[in-house]
Amino acid sequence: MAAKGNGRQPKYQRIAEALKQAIKAGEYGPGDRLPGENDLMATYEVARMTARQALGVLQNEGVAEARKGAGVFVRAFEPLRRRGVQRLAQEQWGEGRSIWAADIGDRELIVDQVAVTEALAPAAVAGVLGLGPDEPACVRSRRFVLEGKPVLLATSFLPADVVSGSVIAQEDTGPGGIYARLAELGCKPVHFREEIRSRMPSSEEAERLSLGAGTPVIVIVRTAFADGGRPVEVNEMILDSAAYVLEYDVEA
Repeated sequence: MAAKGNGRQPKYQRIAEALKQAIKAGEYGPGDRLPGENDLMATYEVARMTARQALGVLQNEGVAEARKGAGVFVRAFEPLRRRGVQRLAQEQWGEGRSIWAADIGDRELIVDQVAVTEALAPAAVAGVLGLGPDEPACVRSRRFVLEGKPVLLATSFLPADVVSGSVIAQEDTGPGGIYARLAELGCKPVHFREEIRSRMPSSEEAERLSLGAGTPVIVIVRTAFADGGRPVEVNEMILDSAAYVLEYDVEA
């Protein structure tokens, strides 16, 4: 396995490129153990730190993952394809299906952490929802786990005067989720807006998502609007960037 790349590249980057090319060529498949630091030191005649940096590149890019005491392995997790348009269609949640059903197919997704409370929303969120300084929001925080891997943290903010006492204020919102329940309350979402950016995670986010060092997150903030343009939900989602492909299929 020869290192490729521009000779002006640092050695660790050339080694990382060679490893990535070997993975693409099928020399190492999902779940296979990659050469360890000692192997890379002998093959490329480099110092341990250089070998460690090369493996670190693959981990930071989500190509590989370290297993304590076992080595570094090609990542076996298949990224989740998030279908940004189909998942929000009314025929999805309006017929009692989770919006996640458009993304996961036959894969197993669970919500392993749920917290529902009434609290003041952050100023920016309160401004979007039109809440006064003393008006609380219903706050729903969840962690989503796919095939045993945490992939998403989501926090929804809804006007408490709309949803208090409804199923939305409970942990299980029932078939079709929040949007089906909003429709029953006369606040059916008719329009959605999503804003997307990326950043490095906080230490709490990295811990809750089990992120490797250097892994960024994708932040999606979705606002749901009812008839008349009234915002009825702001949902801030923190995604493991290595676990997702964002797909938007839009008719011309």
